[in-house]
Amino acid sequence: MRIIFYVLTTGVAAAVTYVLARLIVPLAHRYKLYPKVRSRDVHTQPVPRLGGVAMFLGIIVAIGVASQLPQLSLAFSEPTKIWGILGAATIIFVLGVADDVWDLDWVTKLAGQIIAGGVLAWGGVQVVAIPAGSVITMLSPLTSLIITVLTVVLVMNAVNFIDGLDGLVAGVAIIATGVFFIYSYLLQSQAQIEYFNLASLITSVLIGACLGFLPLNFHPAKLFMGDAGALLVGLLMATAAITVTGQIDIEGIGRSDVLPAFIPVLLPVAILVVPLLDFGLAVMRRLRAGKSPFSADRKHLHHRLLDMGHTHLHAVLIFYGWTAVVAVGCLLFMFVPWYWALGFIFAGLVIATAFTLAPLSRRKRAEAAAQLDEPVDGGVVPDARFDQLDAASESVDPDNPGVELAREVLP
Repeated sequence: MRIIFYVLTTGVAAAVTYVLARLIVPLAHRYKLYPKVRSRDVHTQPVPRLGGVAMFLGIIVAIGVASQLPQLSLAFSEPTKIWGILGAATIIFVLGVADDVWDLDWVTKLAGQIIAGGVLAWGGVQVVAIPAGSVITMLSPLTSLIITVLTVVLVMNAVNFIDGLDGLVAGVAIIATGVFFIYSYLLQSQAQIEYFNLASLITSVLIGACLGFLPLNFHPAKLFMGDAGALLVGLLMATAAITVTGQIDIEGIGRSDVLPAFIPVLLPVAILVVPLLDFGLAVMRRLRAGKSPFSADRKHLHHRLLDMGHTHLHAVLIFYGWTAVVAVGCLLFMFVPWYWALGFIFAGLVIATAFTLAPLSRRKRAEAAAQLDEPVDGGVVPDARFDQLDAASESVDPDNPGVELAREVLP
């Protein structure tokens, strides 16, 4: 069974990443290779951001091992694509490390991302066809290049934007990429569509790198993946999707295989719905304020979850839950009737929404009890900070009624 060898590459990537990450932590602290804590950061102590180095090397070693396995030779049947992927990954890795060390400006980072997307397209990993109803539209070379580069840049930045909590990106990538691996593997094994082998290889090594990195990144994190890691994760997720959706030989497959081949056009969007939502909201928010869409702030979705009253761990698990519901729900369309899949997604979204909004209901109860001066939660005296009327009255200096005091930020 070929899946055993994919699992082997996952294990190699995980082992190499974990060992290197363990070595990077003490070295980074010894030579003070970490940035200062910024105002938008959640952590309070300096943490190294060179985890992307371990992830990149783990992926490279795993791909090297896979290239020596005859059972995975089909994934390397087009060497130009492999070199294009490795070239793009190297560019993103160097760019990310430079940003993690020297904090590059957004123009430089965007230019590097565009170049990486161009290298990927040059290697032959392109979106060459898109579905339009029941018709498959072949794209011109220029249009294919533009859509490929835009897709890669969009996904990379969407993933990078949610890299604000310990274990968030690594965990979301494991869930989303795991679902995508199952999808691509089933297509290549059941439908005998061999060009899905490369997607399966990419997702397997990416899962391994994230698995090896997560133990050192879970809260409280000892190491961050930085831009080198987050952008690399986004690049490989986009690459896996493109290798499935963009390499369809219309004459080489049966009509019954065309529809399942195009399902991944929507699947990557579904599994990245939270990062893409956060990215879209951030861009609109910053443009409305007259700022660069790549400027930093503390208004991302994960920041808002913390502000609502979620703990760090709860906020991360909520992201995991949203990702799992949408990703697994999309995968279910392959196995069960569509209404069962939709039912699973609907029920999962309701449960995820309830957990997401839970702190608001607890806060409302605390505010009401504080204003009534009644004990809550087993006789605990309510915190006066939850009384909004008292907070408003305390915002005025009693000796100078016209002067407002700084209002306390309520938890």
